[in-house]
Amino acid sequence: MRTVKLADRQVPAIGQGTWYMGEDPSQRSREVAALQQGIERGLTLIDTAEMYAEGGAEQVVGQAIAGRRDQVFVVSKVYPHNASRAGVPAACERSLKRLGTNYIDLYLLHWRGQYLLDETVEAFERLREAGKIGRWGVSNFDIDDLRELHEYSSHCATNQVLYNPAQRGIEFDLLPWSHKRQLPTMAYCPLAQAGRLLKHPTLSEIAERHGATPAQVSLAWVTREDGVIAIPKAVDPEHVRLNAAAAHLVLSSEDLRAIDRAFPAPTRKQHLAMV
Repeated sequence: MRTVKLADRQVPAIGQGTWYMGEDPSQRSREVAALQQGIERGLTLIDTAEMYAEGGAEQVVGQAIAGRRDQVFVVSKVYPHNASRAGVPAACERSLKRLGTNYIDLYLLHWRGQYLLDETVEAFERLREAGKIGRWGVSNFDIDDLRELHEYSSHCATNQVLYNPAQRGIEFDLLPWSHKRQLPTMAYCPLAQAGRLLKHPTLSEIAERHGATPAQVSLAWVTREDGVIAIPKAVDPEHVRLNAAAAHLVLSSEDLRAIDRAFPAPTRKQHLAMV
């Protein structure tokens, strides 16, 4: 499986998301099994957050990685209202307990909030020095946010943002800025939360040519350039299998041109899309 350098580690270009996991106790066993199947298929990066099911998703992850912690790269995120000098370490301890581990590989600020960035960065650095986290990063930061962050620290390991064929706004300035500084981008909702994107005729036509699915085409497109990691969420075993297989799908120049025609790249600055 193709890998991307993230936080001084090589991680798979396609990982596993957990948004909406942990909300329904009756689904717990399926969610745990799906994550474990993903790990076995090479999807060893797992992204979660204290926000997801108010810690429920972290509990699912903790159960899934029990006994195999050294096989996985765990990403979690702190709420903005917990991003203070005292709030960050307290939130991290709660996440560690739910995850059943003594360290988080990558800890992100979920989005900007009321606290100054230098205060959050200071708290992150203390966690790193204490061995509670490997590295830290951000999520939902636009280019001006990253520039401001860069004034305080050059140690940010990633920016996690919305990115898929139907949401290409970051390509105008944010993605080139990140590439230039070798800052990896993590793409959430790489399938646009399914829906209309995966029913688009262009993706269907490309999928048919490759003997693939539209979802696999979208994942291959998102990860077509080095430095971008996709984190789709899947509970169905077949979806997990297909997500892992998408890492081996290479789109042709003809495929890429067709996607550009169907979903044009931005020609001007766009407001950072978030969900």
